[in-house]
Amino acid sequence: MTPHYKARPHAILVLEDGTVFHGQEYGATGKTLGEAVFSTGMTGYQETLTDPSYAGQIVVQTAPHIGNTGVNTEDNESRQIWVAGYVVRDAARRASNWRSEQTLDASLEEQGIVGIQGIDTRALTRLLRQSGSMRAGIFSGTDAERPVAELIAEVKSSAPMEGRKLAESVSIDEPYVVEPADYGWSGEIRGTLAAVDLGIKSMTPQRFAERGIRVHVFPAAASIEDINRVSPTGVFFSNGPGDPATADDQVKLLQKILRQGTPFFGICFGNQILGRALGFGTYKLKFGHRGINQPVMDRSTGKVEITAQNHGFAVDAPIDSTVTAPNEEFGRVEVSHIGLNDNVVEGIRCLDIPAFSVQYHPEAAAGPHDAAYLFDRFIDVMTETADA
Repeated sequence: MTPHYKARPHAILVLEDGTVFHGQEYGATGKTLGEAVFSTGMTGYQETLTDPSYAGQIVVQTAPHIGNTGVNTEDNESRQIWVAGYVVRDAARRASNWRSEQTLDASLEEQGIVGIQGIDTRALTRLLRQSGSMRAGIFSGTDAERPVAELIAEVKSSAPMEGRKLAESVSIDEPYVVEPADYGWSGEIRGTLAAVDLGIKSMTPQRFAERGIRVHVFPAAASIEDINRVSPTGVFFSNGPGDPATADDQVKLLQKILRQGTPFFGICFGNQILGRALGFGTYKLKFGHRGINQPVMDRSTGKVEITAQNHGFAVDAPIDSTVTAPNEEFGRVEVSHIGLNDNVVEGIRCLDIPAFSVQYHPEAAAGPHDAAYLFDRFIDVMTETADA
């Protein structure tokens, strides 16, 4: 017998250029505002939703069928869902997976995430590619009954992503430690890492712990004294949301770390902060890179990696030559990785100090795992520096 499904209440997606999409509510009822961006991942929607880097953003899934496997506590990348809103085409009517603990719809509703389903996400994605990411709002319930002109005006009055300082709002309040023994490591501790949480994903300290590294995770507002108190053999800056131009405190912190010669590794937001610490600028991409199928070349080996990415900003550095950093005290710098779709800087390597970073996500929960070697590369740098 074919089950009967009740029609969902009306919802509206409004873009700042005046474009309107009509669909049905998904998740919580109400309204939400944020930057509309699209993610091309075919899998891993739960990891996307719980990635703090998506704070302040309404995420559009280009894959049409979302929610098929439900959600579970094990796959969360942080303590909560961080997206400002969620847009899907065909939401699963039921979850079907042995690991499922809850439907995606119920999880969104429970955490107050306003979404919309049943719209043409392909048309929306094409619009965002052509015009660029833009401010948007999702409205359901009584908000969906308001005049469209009023909704557009509200969207236009919302804060753009440029100039938004968000890392502190998603970071932890108190430090914690991730032990190698908790992830199957039975040998001696190979090193101590101080990781600054700017929106860190739980898989990142796990990847270090699996390799024998004890990880001390610090809040975004950590000081150099906090970090040096644990005598780290390396320092890590995580991914995170917002405009890197607002991260002046973290840039100053990193410059102190580089001056004292402690090995440094950064991912995503951490890559942008390294770029700024070296004296380079950052800029906003038209529609960003979000998904798990982004090709990147490691210029030291010529090898192409398929990578997981989630960034709307990039470092403005010369890609064709080794240069002295604008902040000359840090010596020579080269662009180590480039995006093959558009030649965006995807990695930076310092040649005179032990520091490098990448713009993408080598921890890559839900895959791909081509870039996992970067954890081993940094541990080698930590070990070599400690032995020198």
